[in-house]
Amino acid sequence: MTNSVSASQDDWAIEIEGLRKVYAASGRAPAKEALTGIDLKIPRGSVFGLLGPNGAGKSTMINIMAGLVLKTSGRVKIWGFDQDVNPRQSRAAIGVMPQELTVDPFFTPRESLEVQAGLYGVPARDRRTDEILSLIGLTDKQNAYARTLSGGMRRRLLLGKALVHAPQVLVLDEPTAGVDIELRQMLWGNVRELNRQGMTIILTTHYLEEAQEMCDEIAIIDRGRLVVRDTTANIVARVDAKTLLVRLARPLGALTLPEGVTREDKAEGWSAFSYPQSRVQAGAVLAALHAAGAEVVDIKTTEPNLEDAFLDFTRHPA
Repeated sequence: MTNSVSASQDDWAIEIEGLRKVYAASGRAPAKEALTGIDLKIPRGSVFGLLGPNGAGKSTMINIMAGLVLKTSGRVKIWGFDQDVNPRQSRAAIGVMPQELTVDPFFTPRESLEVQAGLYGVPARDRRTDEILSLIGLTDKQNAYARTLSGGMRRRLLLGKALVHAPQVLVLDEPTAGVDIELRQMLWGNVRELNRQGMTIILTTHYLEEAQEMCDEIAIIDRGRLVVRDTTANIVARVDAKTLLVRLARPLGALTLPEGVTREDKAEGWSAFSYPQSRVQAGAVLAALHAAGAEVVDIKTTEPNLEDAFLDFTRHPA
């Protein structure tokens, strides 16, 4: 595991030490350790990706941070407030936009935001209902019953509810799951604006291209363990693989390639040659093609991305 960030205590939005969660046995299901002693620090003002396969422990960690699930052991601090010492301040410092579309169908967006603000003890004079409705693009639907809203509008309403108490940390749990491109762009525009205003954003998503574009730093969790935590660029750079795509004028038969290079023939005359870039250069592959008499029509390379890194870090032996 790598932790590349060094900062003073006041620079952390989230501080997690030795976090464990064990779900007790129930019926025939044995006890399950969902988190196995995780240490993680998230810098203030960052857009931070929390990634992992299904069942890795991400939701458990988020729910513990939000005060919705009790930890088995360990220490959690949100914006400097220890959950065990200052639980109310800790909860007030974080807002969560859940993945599930949980809205009261008989409340309007305005009523939903007002009720949520009341639950957090926000005085009426300090509420920002109009501002939030404008931010999430629901001003024109503010008096419509939630049951009449589209799925995308409901998802925007969930974002608004997470913002009513002006949290310093915002957790987005799969915010763009099942939404169209227009809504996705609106959500990311909102996120960028909130981050520019100083809010720390924690993102979980299965759309890894979004995480690569949005996140300054990333932690990958697998089977309840933190397997890597680093800047997004450093994590991607760890992937020792490159692919050379070559389009040939004619099909090519047997070919002697440098050690470590694999070949996959594709449609329309393209062949993909994959190799560890630390040991093989593209020139060696092209030299092998030239020696075989291949006529190259077109050529391009593909660089590793976050999806490649994610698969590397979460791959298990058969």
